[in-house]
Amino acid sequence: MAQGDPQPLVSVIVVNYHGADDTITCLRALAEHDYPELELICVDNSADGAEAARIRDAVPQAQLVEAGRNTGFAGGCNLGAKHAKGTVLAFLNNDARPAPGWVSAAVAELRAQPGVAAVASKVLDWDGTGTDFVDGGLTWFGMGYKRHAGTPLADVPAAEHEVAKDVLFGTGSALFVRASVFAELGGFDERFFMFYEDVDLGWRLNLRGWRVRYVPESLTYHRHHATMASVDTPETGRETFLLERNALAALYKNLSDETLARALPAALALAVRRATARGELDATQLDLEHGGAPSGPIESGDVTIPRTTLAGLLAIDQFVEQLPSLAESRAAEQAARVRTDADLLPLLRKALEPAYPLPRYLAAHDILVEAFGIEKAFGQRRKILVLTGDALTERMAGPAIRAWNIALALAAEHDVHLITTNPLATPPPAPFRVSAGKHRELDAPIAWADVVVLQGHVLELAPSLKKQHSGKIVVADLYDPMHLELLEQGKGIPDDQRAADLAGVTRVLDAQLERGDFFLCASERQRHFWLGHLAALGRLSPRLYDADPTTQSLLAVVPFGLSPEPPVRTGPGLRSALGIGGTDHVVLWAGGVYSWFDPLTLVRAIDKLRRRRGDVRLVFLGMKHPNPEVAEMDIGTRTIRLADSLGLTGKHVYFNEQWVPYHERQNWLLDANCGVTTHYEHVETTFAFRTRVLDYLWAGLPIVTTDGDSFADLIRAERLGVVVPAEDDEALADALEKALYDEEFAAGCVERLAVVAQRFAWPEALKPLVEFCRDPRPAADRLPGSADLVTTPPVRGRAMLRRDLDLIREYLDAGGPAELARRVGGRALKVARQRLSGGPGGLVPRLGSGARPRRSPRG
Repeated sequence: MAQGDPQPLVSVIVVNYHGADDTITCLRALAEHDYPELELICVDNSADGAEAARIRDAVPQAQLVEAGRNTGFAGGCNLGAKHAKGTVLAFLNNDARPAPGWVSAAVAELRAQPGVAAVASKVLDWDGTGTDFVDGGLTWFGMGYKRHAGTPLADVPAAEHEVAKDVLFGTGSALFVRASVFAELGGFDERFFMFYEDVDLGWRLNLRGWRVRYVPESLTYHRHHATMASVDTPETGRETFLLERNALAALYKNLSDETLARALPAALALAVRRATARGELDATQLDLEHGGAPSGPIESGDVTIPRTTLAGLLAIDQFVEQLPSLAESRAAEQAARVRTDADLLPLLRKALEPAYPLPRYLAAHDILVEAFGIEKAFGQRRKILVLTGDALTERMAGPAIRAWNIALALAAEHDVHLITTNPLATPPPAPFRVSAGKHRELDAPIAWADVVVLQGHVLELAPSLKKQHSGKIVVADLYDPMHLELLEQGKGIPDDQRAADLAGVTRVLDAQLERGDFFLCASERQRHFWLGHLAALGRLSPRLYDADPTTQSLLAVVPFGLSPEPPVRTGPGLRSALGIGGTDHVVLWAGGVYSWFDPLTLVRAIDKLRRRRGDVRLVFLGMKHPNPEVAEMDIGTRTIRLADSLGLTGKHVYFNEQWVPYHERQNWLLDANCGVTTHYEHVETTFAFRTRVLDYLWAGLPIVTTDGDSFADLIRAERLGVVVPAEDDEALADALEKALYDEEFAAGCVERLAVVAQRFAWPEALKPLVEFCRDPRPAADRLPGSADLVTTPPVRGRAMLRRDLDLIREYLDAGGPAELARRVGGRALKVARQRLSGGPGGLVPRLGSGARPRRSPRG
């Protein structure tokens, strides 16, 4: 950040409990810290108020908040957060001291990374030679731990402590959190009292799509457990009790249903074994078989149980006591989560780490891991739902083919369910689940999924998915700009209905653009087009832009693809089906005939070409769309009528009425000599992606196309065929002749087509989507609790008066008294409306908002 930039206010919260000396030392260090915008808040958990008075006198700069009782670290921090004014909260233990740059390094990371909710500081011991916190880990039974804690810093690999990284949690002894996100999550869970409340918070942040980032430049020094040592000792078992109980609570709240079903029973059993092993308790002393038949008096006296053993057993008892309230929290967390247990597995570091070096305990750990399949439970595959509105049959059109291949590509790594909302669903066999469902039947599959990939109008059929915080990550496939197609398709209907239809389709697309976390488009041209849409809807916010100025992580080019395997003939093709001779030269129109295409000019060009090349044949691959919901378009009828009138039908022009099955299309393609696509010059053409051209690439057919779309640019640049002007039948006839009869030209095209085709193979085309689904997250502007870090302070007093006087002069210069009266009247009316609607508004209408847009350097 540039020097002099406004900085967010950071509220540092320090909790005191019978540690006034340490607290005063800490607050004094903060009062002298180098960050300019710092608010100091000290929460005193003592009951008598004596320590609060000492702290207030010693550090008057700090705001003292007296809790009146011991609310624990979690409760004290939450109380401090309620009194904080900063947009960033910093939690610092009272027995810690910050190094220079502690705050500024954390703030810089939060400002540079809008997807980071919390910054975990690097924490060393008081002398700076030992490690306290440089990374966090979590065991499968819920025990959060500091990796490398207690190790001399010199013995820790530099990569482990000198490099920033994502972590599951940061230590509460030195942690920064966005205030808005902290409030969104309800702060620390006060049921934890102390210990693991920071683990639980970080876990919940990650589950909701936020990142927690370890930043080594944000450095503090810590007297570990200095406060705890003054009020308790390990021998009491109280610390053990809290650690054991809180581990179970965190586990119960945050694991998915599938993982919890395996992990919780095993974790409870392991907690019992840990308790008996810790206290070296003879677990067989009440076993009748082990003791044998009594030969003397039956023992019935009390058994001495060490406090460390009792702590573990009581922890389970109190975990059960908390279950009703924990169940409510669990429901909220599971509804809000957008990340899977498998997603977070790398952040756990070593989930199968036993954590305690006790022989009897280690033996039980191995038994339970094996018996409950713990290793498998923490490797659950992500669940991805692919939704299409197109027919899934042997005769699939473009949207269905694309959805099918998306499901196929993702099924290699995830559990995939492909659903069509179309009534026509007789799909071929697939290595993933395929089904049909009406809109009222989509709720269950959506609830099952972690990620939903959708296209077309499907979002309108799933209102639960449209909610901004539905807990699902949504990928919207925008490869088909439906509203641009509708401009052409709707020309034959009344103007008012056409306008209403266009507005409806635009609303459908707007809803996807407003809801989506990741978008797919088919070309760079489309990418620019959809970026304009996103900007118009306000999605290109500073927060999203700061997260990724390229927006590649939001909107990726994923073209329609083709099979990575070359086409292989499996049966007869078009020559046999239509009675075309083996030496005839065939021009193939692959795909349907729609309003935005220009088959009429093509038929006229064939009429010209057949006069000098009598063996030329034009074949339309499929006139009837396989999706019964796609209405027949007048252009098809006009094309047949034109061919009839010119005497071409059945001689030089052939219409295949039925759609060729998808798995047979290669037979028709391999019977052709070149592929053609022609269209009019209009907006739809500019942003279209003609998927039929990919079949030509796949089959190695020289391509003849009308200029104006992205494929025309590709064909021209890579010399894959001939590009002609729109509606020029003479140029089109010449181009077809060159592609069909110039053997040297055609051979060169075929050679280059093979190279270019590799770039459009489905595995290559879908790479951005596959990468996103490996680590899916909500878009930066859709993260729950997002808010601005730096805000404009309100204008008051003399500053407000000066501003209003400046505005008066500006309005008088711009238009005299009339302009001034107009501005004041408009502002007064706005304030009146706000007052009537309960909105903001002062008693006196001010002349301006106090903030104006900066002028562009270009004017």
